[in-house]
Amino acid sequence: MKKHALLATATAVLLALAGSAMAQNIAIVNGKAVPSSRMEALAQQVAKSGRQITPEMQGQMKEELIAREIFGQAAQTLGLDATDDFKSQMEMVRQQLLIRELFTSYQAKNPVTDADIKAEYDKFTAANSGKEYKARHILVEKEDQAKAIIAQLKKGGKFDEIAKKSSKDPGSGAKGGELDWANPSSYVKEFSDALVGLSKGKTTETPVKSQFGYHIIRLDDVREAPLPKLEDVKPQIAQQLMQQKMGKYQEELRSKAKVE
Repeated sequence: MKKHALLATATAVLLALAGSAMAQNIAIVNGKAVPSSRMEALAQQVAKSGRQITPEMQGQMKEELIAREIFGQAAQTLGLDATDDFKSQMEMVRQQLLIRELFTSYQAKNPVTDADIKAEYDKFTAANSGKEYKARHILVEKEDQAKAIIAQLKKGGKFDEIAKKSSKDPGSGAKGGELDWANPSSYVKEFSDALVGLSKGKTTETPVKSQFGYHIIRLDDVREAPLPKLEDVKPQIAQQLMQQKMGKYQEELRSKAKVE
C-alpha cells in the first residue's frame, strides 16, 4: 500500500474515533469530557417541569453544562472541593438522592392497583351517598325573638328580608338566610333533626334551640347527593393511596431502625 493511502486510512480512523467520542460527549473542556448523559439528565429535569425542549433550548442547555464544567474546574483548582463544609454538603446531597431513589424504587415495586382504587372509591360513595338539603335559617339569641319571627312569617313576612335584618349568622344572614347544599350530618344534631323532619317548602313551627341560639329553619329543596364518577377522581385516589403506602413504609423503616 502506498504511503499516502496509509495516511488517508489513519486519518479516517481518527475522524471516526473523534466522531464517536463527540457522540458520547457534548464537549471537551480543558481536556475533560462533558458526557452526553449530563444533557440527558438535564433534559429530564426540564421535561418534568412541563417545558418543551426546543432546539434553541438544547443549545442553551449545552452552554449551561459547559459553563458548569468550567466553573467546577475553577473551584477544584482552588481546592474548594476539599473543604469540610463542601464535603458536608455533598454528603447531604448524596443522602437526598439515595432517599429519592429508595422511594422511587418502592413505588415501582408497590404500585396502586385499579382494584385498590375501586375499593377506596366504593368506601367514599358509601359514606357520602344519601340526600342533600338546601335550607335557609334565621338565627336569633332568644326564644321570644324566634317565636315573634315565626308569627311574622305566618302573616306573610318574607323569610329572606327578615333574615337579612334579624339573623345573627353573618354568613347566611347577608344572603337571606341561605345555606349551601349539605348533608344533614354537617349540622349540629338539633338543627339536623329539625331539618330532615320538614317537608319541602315548609318552615319550623317552633324555635329550634342549639348551642348557637334559636333557629327558624325553612327547607327549600332536597336532592340525591351528586357523586363524582370513578374516572374523574381516579388520579386523586391513586395519589392518596400511594401517600398512605409511603407513610406506612416510612413508619416501618423507622420502627426497625436502632436509634441510640
